[in-house]
Order: sequence, then structure tokens, then C-alpha cells
Amino acid sequence: MSESNAAAAYIEYGTRPFRAILLSLFLAGFAVFSSLYCVQPMMPFLAKFFQVSPAQSSLPLSFSTIALALGLIFAGLISDRYGRKSIMAISLFSTATLLLISSLFPVWEVFLLTRMLIGLAVSGVASVAMTYIGEEIAEKDVGFAMGLYISGTAIGGMSGRLIAGVLMDFISWQAATFVIGCINVLIALVFYWALPASKHFKPYPIGLGRLVTSFRKNLADAKLRLLFAQGFILMGCFVSVFNYISYHLLEQPYALSQTWIGLISIAYLSGIYSSPRAASWSRKYGREKVLPAMLLTMLIGMWIMLIPSVWGILLGLLIFTFAFFAAHSTASSWVSVQSLQYRAVGSSLYLFCYYLGSSVLGSSSGLTWEYSGWQGVGIEVSLLLLLGIFLAMKMKSPIESKA
Repeated sequence: MSESNAAAAYIEYGTRPFRAILLSLFLAGFAVFSSLYCVQPMMPFLAKFFQVSPAQSSLPLSFSTIALALGLIFAGLISDRYGRKSIMAISLFSTATLLLISSLFPVWEVFLLTRMLIGLAVSGVASVAMTYIGEEIAEKDVGFAMGLYISGTAIGGMSGRLIAGVLMDFISWQAATFVIGCINVLIALVFYWALPASKHFKPYPIGLGRLVTSFRKNLADAKLRLLFAQGFILMGCFVSVFNYISYHLLEQPYALSQTWIGLISIAYLSGIYSSPRAASWSRKYGREKVLPAMLLTMLIGMWIMLIPSVWGILLGLLIFTFAFFAAHSTASSWVSVQSLQYRAVGSSLYLFCYYLGSSVLGSSSGLTWEYSGWQGVGIEVSLLLLLGIFLAMKMKSPIESKA
């Protein structure tokens, strides 16, 4: 096959397979992230139901994300041997099944175990989807496809919060979890039917030597190391805000109902717009300019959320979420392009740091909340974002020429 024919074999924007991939991965992102984040608006209810502290009520999400982070290291490697589509399909069916199980056994230890297993199951989509996009989509369209996939994750995170938050004004948290599990079963069936089989996947045997080589090659790249650090900071800040804004708005003088707490997740809609738009901004201005600009915008949004006004908090949250998804889209597509030879492990390492940030900083912000309240959470997030801006500015150093 000639080089031109080989290049044409990659799926391009506007074709039927491109639309099928976007639909399938959009639904997959929706499914796994609605499963992951449906517990966020439940946290005050879980604290009361299981008689645990606010910091402990963040453990179901923290357990999920730390298991997800660990699973990401191996999910990409397993998919290198057994294929992308099969691993993602198993992941989706497993996630849906575990959600249903978690709703039927309301025991704290069992609930934490199922949440941890959900995190492991979700890793099969979270890691492999980015790799699938990098392998099957034409390079010129990777950023756009990645942005739309991340839009699916944004809608999933929003819908998990929204569905759970609204339903809990009318039914129990167990019933709300069961409903989300049923939705995920349907999505898994559609995904398996609609996603095109891989055309550029080449299986590799699972071996410790290749894993070590893949890690070493990715970690030797200075730019990738900075991007991995960005993932840790971005997700840690995002989860910290969404974990404890519910507690903040349930307090006086706001005293919002659970339905209104669920509805604040519509801020995710701004991420649905900014994720794919970040690709065009990167082409126009360069990723090295877009990333620090979005981190700065997140910082401004955080400061606005410290204004003691419901409308100020909602405006700040909208700006913060808009910038977060644009920054994540920019960083993740950058990793996919930067780690060409070992793309699966590169994506896995980025997402490992991303979800490790969710687990570590999401839980530590619970202690900050208990001792310093919302102002303390705001200061913690602000300091982390300032560090992120500093690291992003280093991306403009001479290492840029090695990209």
C-alpha cells in the first residue's frame, strides 16, 4: 500500500465511520463518568445514611478514582494485547453491573468495595478511548475527536450529578443508583453494536520488559512529565470544588434544596462547548499558550466563587468548568500526539496522574473543608492553580522545539 493510501485509511472528519466513533465514544464517556460522579451530590446523604463525616463521605469517589488511576496503568497494556474495542465493551458492561450491585447492598464496606471495583472497570474506557482515537483518527482531526469525547465525559459527569441530585428529592440514593445502572446497561449494548472495529491496532504480547520500556520512554520526555503534573493539578482542583460546593450551598445563608444542588451540574455544559473548541484555539494560538490561559481562567473562576452570593458562585463555577475542560482537552490531546511510539502507556500515565489528583486532592480538601470551610478550599485550589500556571509557562522553554 502506498503512503497516500495508508494515510487515507485513517478515519477523517465528516465520514460515516467518524460519526460512528464519535457517537460510540460519546456514549461511553457518558456512561463511565455518570457512574463515577453520581456519588458527588449524594455525599451529604451518604454521610447521614452511613453516619460518617464529610471527609469520609468523599471516600466512595476517592476509592473509585484511586482504583481508576491504578487500573489505567494496566488497562492500556492489556488492550495492547487483546484490542481496544473488546476491553472498552467489557469495561462498560462491568461498570453497569457493579452499579446495580452497589444499589442493592447498602453496607458501608460493601459500598466502598463496589465503588473501588467501578473505578477499576471504568479504567478500561478512560485509558483505551484516547488510544483508540489516536490510532484510528487522522492526525489532523485527533484534537477535534478528543474534544468531543471529552464533551461526552462532561455530559456524563453532569448527568450523573444531575440525575442523582434531582432523583434524591423523590427517591432514595439506592434507587437513584439503580436507575443510572440501568441506563448504563443500554449504553453498553449500543456501544458494542456501533463502534467500528480497529483498523490500525497491532497486538503486542504482555511483557514486563515492554511495560518498563514504555514507562521509561514516556517519563524521559520532559514535556510529558509536565503534562502529567498538569493532569494531577487539573483534576484535583476540579473534584475539590465539586465535592464541597454541595456542602457550601446546603449551608446558610443559601440553604438550597437537593434538586438545586443537582442542577448546578449544568455548569458542565460550558465544558461541552470548550472541549472541542480548545482544539481550534490550539491550532490558532498554540497549545503552549492555550494551556496557561485556561489555568488562569480557572483561577479567576475560583476567586469569583468566593463571593458570598449564589449568583456569584454559579458564575464562577461556570467559568471554572469552562476553563477546566478546555485545559484538560488541550493537555490530553497534547499527550496523545507527543507520545507517538508508546501512545497507550503515555495516555495511561497522564490519566493515572489525573485521577490520582482527584483521589489525593479530593480527599485532602475534605480536611480543609472541615477546618477552614469554603474559604479554605478556595485558597487550597488557588495555590494549586498558581503552581499549574508556573509549570505551564515552563512548556514554552526550549523543550518545545523537541515536540
